[in-house]
Amino acid sequence: MKQIRVLAMAVMCAAAGLSAAPAFANLALAQKNACMACHSVDKKLVGPAYPEVAKKYAGQADAQAALAKSIKAGGSGKWGPVPMPAQAALSDADASTLAGWILGGAK
Repeated sequence: MKQIRVLAMAVMCAAAGLSAAPAFANLALAQKNACMACHSVDKKLVGPAYPEVAKKYAGQADAQAALAKSIKAGGSGKWGPVPMPAQAALSDADASTLAGWILGGAK
């Protein structure tokens, strides 16, 4: 019986690790592309915290595509006077991944 509990616990831990992997991968993607220099998952830095960004895009049918476009194009005026630099070298797939991560809770 003890072996079954140990095996069950191992399976649950492995499953939890697999489900968390994409979130860590997207945080790594944000760090790799210097997003975290201006943004945070829990507080405003130079730019808004990711939950605030998610709130702004909530309810938009094309939120992920619109945010990905904004990430790549950069801009100013949406969040105040400090402009966000364009991430033109970021692939469309990576911009979409980051946008989905931000809109999904960015942890």
